[in-house]
Amino acid sequence: MTLTVAPAHPASPDAGFFVAPPALSRTRHLLGLEGFSGAEILDLLDHAHTYRERWRTQGRAPSRELAGVEVCHAFFEDSTRTRASFELAALRLGATSVAFTAGGSSVSKGESLLDTLQTLAAMGVDLVVLRHRSSGAAAYVAQQLEAGVINAGDGMHEHPTQGLLDLLTLRDAWSGRFEGRRLAIVGDIAHSRVARSALHGLLALGSEVTLAGPSTLMPAEIEALGVEVARSVEDAMAGADGVMALRLQRERMESGLLPSLSEYARVWGITPPRVALMKPEAVVLHPGPMNRGVEIAPEVADGGRSRILAQVENGVAVRSAVLSRLAQAARERRAAHL
Repeated sequence: MTLTVAPAHPASPDAGFFVAPPALSRTRHLLGLEGFSGAEILDLLDHAHTYRERWRTQGRAPSRELAGVEVCHAFFEDSTRTRASFELAALRLGATSVAFTAGGSSVSKGESLLDTLQTLAAMGVDLVVLRHRSSGAAAYVAQQLEAGVINAGDGMHEHPTQGLLDLLTLRDAWSGRFEGRRLAIVGDIAHSRVARSALHGLLALGSEVTLAGPSTLMPAEIEALGVEVARSVEDAMAGADGVMALRLQRERMESGLLPSLSEYARVWGITPPRVALMKPEAVVLHPGPMNRGVEIAPEVADGGRSRILAQVENGVAVRSAVLSRLAQAARERRAAHL
């Protein structure tokens, strides 16, 4: 796998790419999709596709591919599907896992993020899967630990494995072709790490991205990233090859950004008439958890164009591919220290 040239200095807190250690494997951390080339992304998607097809045809009995590799799932923020997906990925590859959440750990006694993770790393953990409410937390930890770090969502920055599973789902729906395709992303763009990872990946692969949402939830100067901003959800979805509805992240919002949920649903919700504006083969994505009747109508979420459950299945495959690639680098580091 060929990756971005390694920086000669430690990554900044906002670094959004694999940070490579000197003289070893070029894959050490996965912090974001910004900076990835299309070829690098397709290579990871191919790897994930291999796992998914193996499980579909040969069953999901655990392998010994990652036997001896120890993974810490450190979730400082609530999660259901991301955490379960990573834990299943580690289990299916035969890795040893330890998991903790902030509640019930030493964090609740005042221990810092770094002290907590350094304690776990001192126990010999090879990889840390980190979810944290602060943007840049994964990059910060990656600079401090010997273990590899996988960003499982950091604040409003990135959620790279979610971005990869979205891309794998779209590649299936789009017959393997990203060039000339256009995805509409609708909703709370400002707070969405999912949207950032998806747009970085789609642009690298040659697709177009149209964003739509309330002006209070649209980042300033977002067009500078190479995306289009539509005035309405209808404008965004008309002729699109797919739409991704985003969850309203009310836990990250200041008051006054939305008039009401019913108003949001009326103006920005993904409804059957709006889905009909897209191309006939266009698909519907949602990263979950869904607020049915707010950002997406129930009949759309459960309809024939929905690929929401396919996203969930692809998540385990993508996370297996990422764990597999980073575990190789971890093994090399361990061998170098023997």
